[in-house]
Amino acid sequence: MLPSISKTILVVEDNVPLLGLVQTILEEAGFTVLAATTADDAVRHARQPKTIDLLLSDVMMPDVSGPNLALKLKEFWPAMRVILMSGYPGGEILVLNYGWHFIRKPFVAVQLVAKIKEVLDGDTREQSTDRFDTRK
Repeated sequence: MLPSISKTILVVEDNVPLLGLVQTILEEAGFTVLAATTADDAVRHARQPKTIDLLLSDVMMPDVSGPNLALKLKEFWPAMRVILMSGYPGGEILVLNYGWHFIRKPFVAVQLVAKIKEVLDGDTREQSTDRFDTRK
């Protein structure tokens, strides 16, 4: 099922073949995809007038961490949702304090699309960056 209004997803992944695969999966699911292999490319996309609804970024990249990139891009698009992805054991621990969503690599197409729809359709669950309150 295609989204009724196409949402724009910025995918940031330094592994070019994986970036291309994710872009194809998301475009076939009806999303508009902006692809970036570096933090500089991602920031260039964020400076464009097109709204970015969701950032899907690798946690560990050569030039920046996914959490740091997400914080930078939130300056441009404060309402942007964030999903970080990693194939490294414990990658989710790096994003826990922010309350952002996480998906483990490798993933299958249906799992990725379902996660993105869940995050776009759900309530935001972001926390302040200086604390993590487990009582909520």
